[in-house]
Amino acid sequence: MEYNNYMKLEFESKSHNEAFARVVVAAFAAQLDPTIEEITDIKTSVSEAVTNAIIHGYEDKIGLITIVAVIRGKEIEIDVSDNGKGIENVIKAMEPLYTSKPELERSGIGFTVMETFMNVVKVYSTVGEGTRIRMIKRIQNQNTEIR
Repeated sequence: MEYNNYMKLEFESKSHNEAFARVVVAAFAAQLDPTIEEITDIKTSVSEAVTNAIIHGYEDKIGLITIVAVIRGKEIEIDVSDNGKGIENVIKAMEPLYTSKPELERSGIGFTVMETFMNVVKVYSTVGEGTRIRMIKRIQNQNTEIR
């Protein structure tokens, strides 16, 4: 399918880069003229995906996180990828309140938040190779027309 615009961002899996990532993706999404609520949904979902990569994908190591965002019509598709340890059981990991890091007092709602705020959330993961989270948000603004 043809796209209207594309961006790629790569950064180290350091916690202070999470805020940077969410702002960059929000700025890219702004061309769709989203509502404040829609942009907040996007920023929150990106934060959750990046945090998952930092905390669970790389654990105590530094690796690269890649975000690719594509605008197609009135949708933004955002892929957040890492080359970390991967997820053994994606279905289990996506269960509300499940956490593999209870000692860190993690709430286990990252995927639930993403699924609540985005129209589509898909998780692809291979143990030892990494994880890719694909999220799609349809922007409801009827005036949006990207060329």
